[in-house]
Amino acid sequence: MTKKTFYLLGIIITILLGTYFFMTCCSCCEETTEITETKVAEESLPEATAYPFKFSDGSFSYETNDNFNFNRSSSSILMPLSAKVTEGIDGIKSYLGENASKVFDITGFYTSDEANKSAFPNLGIARANAIKNHLVAQGIPSSSLNILGALKEDMISSSENVFLGPVSYAFSNEHEDLEDEMKALYDKIKADPLVLYFNTGEASINLTADERQKIADISKYLDKVAGANCSVVGHTDSQGNRITNIGLGQKRADFAKQYLSDNGIEASKIIATSKGPDSPIASNDTEEGRSQNRRTVITLN
Repeated sequence: MTKKTFYLLGIIITILLGTYFFMTCCSCCEETTEITETKVAEESLPEATAYPFKFSDGSFSYETNDNFNFNRSSSSILMPLSAKVTEGIDGIKSYLGENASKVFDITGFYTSDEANKSAFPNLGIARANAIKNHLVAQGIPSSSLNILGALKEDMISSSENVFLGPVSYAFSNEHEDLEDEMKALYDKIKADPLVLYFNTGEASINLTADERQKIADISKYLDKVAGANCSVVGHTDSQGNRITNIGLGQKRADFAKQYLSDNGIEASKIIATSKGPDSPIASNDTEEGRSQNRRTVITLN
């Protein structure tokens, strides 16, 4: 073998060895890097908080890790519910049926960075109201259910933006002065009803904090007082034909009724009517007065 051939073989062997070590070692490096990066990414995700469907009173108790779940910034229950939650609801129904003096308190949780698109003062109350309506649909009287809301800033949603069971539950004794409390609430609502104003062609409702509280008060009264209902009366200004305005007032009343129904107030407890231009509260000779007359009034009957 000549010296030249020897050198060529050496070069070829060196290239082959270098290629082999490059492929094997760098592949391992890349795999290690990928695994490390994935591990770091997984470790950086905070674990979602999860609250159980749990309640007790005396010798009666129930607990399951399943619960009512909600999307972030939503008060709509995610369906279907688990069989364990359904079993717990049956237990609540039986217990309340056997203990007439007891009520079931539902406290919905929310965080301050969620968007409250409901008609209630906060998403916690809206979520509790959604659960209340589900329990009512299962045969539990609304008068036996209380709804509340609680701010919980340490609550963490899942990677799918779902809050797992953002609710707590407890049994309590019905207030002995409930009748007086409802009478005071009735007088308060009648003295200062909820009034929604509509611009021409407007088809949305944007509530202030005070208006949201009025809806919560009306909802509470309808829940607690047997046979109670509320009225939604549409009003217009005097511009145009009276018959047309009666129809416009009815459309606004129906729109407000649907809004209340969509937010968990039973439709059968809402009576929507129209007075058109017949009950002005301001002069129709000015735009300011006409805008005040274009209103929908929601109160108790």
